[in-house]
Amino acid sequence: MTVEFGIGLRRLDSVAEDAKHAEDLGYEFVSTGEHVFFYGPIGNSLISLAAAAGATGHIRLMSSITLVPLYPAALLAKQVAALDRVSNGRFNLGVGVGGEFAKEFEACGVPVSERGARTNEALEVMRRLWTEDDVHFDGSFTRLPGVTLDPKPVQQPHPPIWISGRSEAAMRRCARFGSGWLPYMYTPEQLATSLADIARFCEEEKRETAVSAGQFIFFAVHEDRKEAVGMATERLSRQYNQDFSKLVGRYALAGDPDDCIARLQEYIDAGARTIILNSACPAGYMAENEALLATGVLPALRSRFPE
Repeated sequence: MTVEFGIGLRRLDSVAEDAKHAEDLGYEFVSTGEHVFFYGPIGNSLISLAAAAGATGHIRLMSSITLVPLYPAALLAKQVAALDRVSNGRFNLGVGVGGEFAKEFEACGVPVSERGARTNEALEVMRRLWTEDDVHFDGSFTRLPGVTLDPKPVQQPHPPIWISGRSEAAMRRCARFGSGWLPYMYTPEQLATSLADIARFCEEEKRETAVSAGQFIFFAVHEDRKEAVGMATERLSRQYNQDFSKLVGRYALAGDPDDCIARLQEYIDAGARTIILNSACPAGYMAENEALLATGVLPALRSRFPE
């Protein structure tokens, strides 16, 4: 059994350096998310990962996540194919529907109520554009009059699609379209339950291939457990504009190295094989946070699951 770990890019103005550093530290993935507008500064996953691709040689790239309903499906298909090309087949598309910040949907002219339907249709459109020529499609949000995407992605039949979310609709989307499941704000118990549900939905879809199991986790690791919990609480409360004081212990990784090793083991026991970690701490501590994770936490887990 192999367990892979990814790390989120730290800053918008040091993407190339951060990605190269992550590769040098031995992470299997570097990731970043996106919003058009949010409660604080945030970038665009595809643009940031294109910069990361140019600065690295082998680390894989994960958008965690791309807000699919805010893009025209054909345009996103082109951008994903282009990013997979420039990275020589290293891109993984994380898919989410968003909705936490309704104003960005209004600004983009997309009704929040349509985000699930738009995402499902976009995934169907993109898969066809990545694998077929002369594509005709007449949907609720997309019309293709017989077009061929060229060049297509390096990875065949297409880059891995990681479905994120927490709802049954997201799990059904994963069973239908996903290469992997990448939930966030989930406990290990919720992860195990969701994987069982997705397996059942895969049977309903008569799907023969298994879904890869992942988990996205915000983290703060510090030799002082109380300090780590405080940092994660402050950062996530500000980032999501709500009180996280009672949520950090359930949904984030926060504590001393031993605490974090034990908690990550619970996620692995629940089925996670790809774990994407993103710093939840002040900017001035991020480098130390990620270094302590890489040297004081992950080696203990990697030794239990050698390749």
